[in-house]
This record gives sequence, C-alpha cells and structure tokens, in this order.
Amino acid sequence: MESLETLRQKAQQALDACKDRKAQDESGRTIGSALAEVLGEIKKLGKEGRALAAETEAAVSRAIAGLMKEELAGLREEAKKALEESTDEKTLQEARVAYLGKKGRLTAILRGMKDLTAEDRPVMGALANTVREEIEAVEAEKKAEFKAANLAKRIREERIDITLPARRHQTGHIHPLNKALHLIMDTFMNMGYSVAEGPEIEEDYYNFYCLNLPKDHPARDMQDSFYLTENMNFLLRTHTSPVQARTLQSHEPNSPIRVIAPGKVFRWDNDATHSPVFHQVEGLVVDKGIKFSDLKGTLEIFLKEIFGSDTKIRFRSSYFPFTEPSAEVDISFASRMHGETNADEWLEILGAGMVHPNVLTLNGYDPAKVSGFAFGMGVERIAMLLYGIDDLRLFYENDMRFLKQF
Repeated sequence: MESLETLRQKAQQALDACKDRKAQDESGRTIGSALAEVLGEIKKLGKEGRALAAETEAAVSRAIAGLMKEELAGLREEAKKALEESTDEKTLQEARVAYLGKKGRLTAILRGMKDLTAEDRPVMGALANTVREEIEAVEAEKKAEFKAANLAKRIREERIDITLPARRHQTGHIHPLNKALHLIMDTFMNMGYSVAEGPEIEEDYYNFYCLNLPKDHPARDMQDSFYLTENMNFLLRTHTSPVQARTLQSHEPNSPIRVIAPGKVFRWDNDATHSPVFHQVEGLVVDKGIKFSDLKGTLEIFLKEIFGSDTKIRFRSSYFPFTEPSAEVDISFASRMHGETNADEWLEILGAGMVHPNVLTLNGYDPAKVSGFAFGMGVERIAMLLYGIDDLRLFYENDMRFLKQF
C-alpha cells in the first residue's frame, strides 16, 4: 500500500492537473479517473490514515463534484443539439439511448456519485434530474413534431376522395308541345277567351250524348274509344268537347260563353301521324246573334297570328254531329313555306262549325234565342308545322337529342 505522503503527492498532481486542464487541453474524464483512483486509495487506508488524509480526501471529492457538474452541463447541451438535429424517429431514438440509456452518457456520469461527499450527493442528484428532464422535454417536442409530420404524410398518401363529381347544372326548357299549347292559349286569351277544364275520365253522357252523338254512332265503338267499364258508362275522353257541355250546363241558360278547353284526349290510334294519347284545344262561343262570319273571322285572326300574316286559309264544307253547318279549315303549304315553293297543296288544320241546335237544347240553352260556334284542333299538328317535325311519335319518346332542339 502506498504511503500517505505518496498519496498526497498523487492527489496534488491530479488536483493541479484539474486546475490546468483547460490550458493543457486535457480531458476532464481522464483527470476524473485519476482523482477517483487517488480517492479509492485513500479509502483503503485505516481509520487513523484516513483521518490524517481527511483534508486531501475532501479536496479530491470537491474536484470530482466540480468535474461532474461540468460534464452534466456539457451533456445537456450536446444531448439537446443531437436531439434537435435528428431527422426522423429512428435517429431521435438513437440519440436518446446514447445520452439517457442504461449504458448512456448520463448513467456513466452518475456512477461517480459514490465518490462524492454526503453533502454533494443530493445536490448532484437534483442537478442530474434537471438535466434529464430538460433532455426528455426536447425529445418529447421532437417526437411530437415527427408524429405530426408522419400523420400529415399518411393523410396525403392514404387520402380517399369520397366525393362525387359535381353535377352539371342543366337548364330546363318547355316541351315543344307545351310551347305550342301556350302559344295557342295566349292567342285566344288575348281575344277575350277564358280557359275551362274537365275530367279526363269522362261519363258517356257528357262525352257523347250531350254532343248529339246517338247510341249507334261509330265513335262509341270499343275499337275507337277506351272504355273503363263493361256497361260503357265511363271512358277516357275522346275529345275536350265534353268540357263545352259541362260549361253550358254550369252557366245560367242562354248566358254568354266564350271559352277554350285545352287538354289531353285518348283514341285507339298509333302510327306516325296518330297517337293513342294526344292534345286538343277546343273553343266555344255562345251569345245572341253569333254568325258563321264571326267564326271565320276569329279563326283567320288566330291562324295568321300563329303562322304569319301572309298565311293563306280556306274553309271546306264538312260534317260533325255537334255543329251545323260544319267546315274543315286548311292552310296552304305555299304560304307556310313563305314563297319557297310553288306547291298549291293544302293541309287540314282544324274543324269548326256553328253549334248544332240539338247541342244547345240538350245542355239547357234555347236555340231560338242564342246561337254559337265551336272549333277544335290538335296541338300536335300545330307543333309539327311550327317546328318542322315529321313524326308525331317524337313528342313522346323523351329523346334528349330531339328535345334539346327546342
């Protein structure tokens, strides 16, 4: 065992080296090892020897404590820098283990706690805990930063678009049949006519009997009309004429009437020029002194308003059970084409006539006191001429390529 004097000399050399270590650029860890070695030798002395070396032991312990404080301060700065400069969770974990792990720098420093005095140990322990907490705070902040970045990356990479493509806003427009119907209605309403409506499922009484159509009339045949009951009391109306009968019966007898009756009608026809469902506009005027010339003037105004002021019109004698006299009204193709053709062909456009006395009587009016005229037209035929359509079925096929043209 070395003598007390020799230990004092070694201790002094280590203490002097500790003071001059910065100038000599010596490692504090190397000097600390030398101080720990001297302290270990002093602790091996007997009770009497330790008492004689108490001053030297205290000086060595203080020097070790000072070195430990410096190491802890340096560790704190190095660890913070390493953690802050980590680029991902892996390098962050590696830095943490290097400084705070079981074999890390802080653990190595704390092994020197055994060489401290009883007074220095709690102080150094508190300082070590502070250093650990500061390092762990930097680690937690960096870990949260990486976690947020990874979450944002996953959201970008794993994003699923659950939205549907935007629906294009499509502007609607009026069906060509309705356009033609509105044009017809507006024209007559401008002449003072009101609009009357009635049921599409009609009684035989209004559809036929009140219009001077007897029981044996061909229009009542099952092959011409859609009957709904076996006893043939109800059917889908074959024209809007029953609205005229209902209008007459709802008014005071012999009072003036001026109405049009637009609506849907049904007949057993289906080809390029006929449909089982189509539309009509019928008109009725009843008053004192109504003449055929009134009918003719009214229809001329209407047709020239619809097809143009240069439209040529002719009236042909015809027969309808509910009018007498009756007429078919035609327009010429030449006038319809506005001079583009020399053709002198005529197209039937509507039927008309003076209200039959029997119709007035059946519906409560006195033909000796009042007279009237009636007319009826198919809306489809008007629309086909207005818009140049050559097949009636196009109106009902709902083909957007066709409908978008209007």
